[in-house]
Amino acid sequence: MLWYKSWLETRSRFLIGLAVMMLTAAGAVLVYPRVMKLLPLANTVDTSGELGRQIREGAELMRSYRGYVWGQWIRQSLTQMGTLFAVLLGSGALLSSASGSSALFMLSMPASRNRVLGIRVATGLWELLVLALIPALLIPVLSPGVGERYPVIDAVLHGLCFFVAAAVFFSLAQLLSTVFNDLWRPLLIACGVAVALALIEQAARGQWTYGIFRLMSGEDYFRTGHVPWLGLLGSAAASAVMLYGATRAIARQDF
Repeated sequence: MLWYKSWLETRSRFLIGLAVMMLTAAGAVLVYPRVMKLLPLANTVDTSGELGRQIREGAELMRSYRGYVWGQWIRQSLTQMGTLFAVLLGSGALLSSASGSSALFMLSMPASRNRVLGIRVATGLWELLVLALIPALLIPVLSPGVGERYPVIDAVLHGLCFFVAAAVFFSLAQLLSTVFNDLWRPLLIACGVAVALALIEQAARGQWTYGIFRLMSGEDYFRTGHVPWLGLLGSAAASAVMLYGATRAIARQDF
């Protein structure tokens, strides 16, 4: 009952997210031949300044199919849309007004508050894992259609890096949803934190060796072939701390 109810409350966000991310992944692969035809035009663009640096970097990445997929799909579309849907899946938990009287109904059932919240969290994390892996696996499936190959292991590892890092924003939204009794404040605050971290990371690019979005895109694996275990463990620990805080906040509240 609890599992099914958690699924019903999040299925629309999950299914919309899955459809959007799959369509975006498929589009990134299918437009690859057209992008390659436009690549020579990059040599005619003024490449001075920061904008020029970004153009040069993008053009260099697209000289290989693996670089194109990482630069266009993983680093941009996957991290941006994936973060949004991670926050959406985590927002509006047990006490959200979006749940209406069903929250009190769930609490009246013979299950502890920690179990109710744990099932909510587990459902959301499974949905986030599917969002991480299914669109990523579309890349190697569709790549032969444009005359290219993409390793399945790369797709899986990038998907897992995204999942572990995005779970931090999911957990933050869950924690905020135990503090605010509505859907929008946790959503907006978590998105605001994500934007702030992205801007800080972009400003400090080249000075830091770690960043949540660098980890989410699997940049270290892409550039060196090494899985960023330390960053993954740190992100998992941060998620665990926030989810533990959510359980303590629920336990202290009087319904």
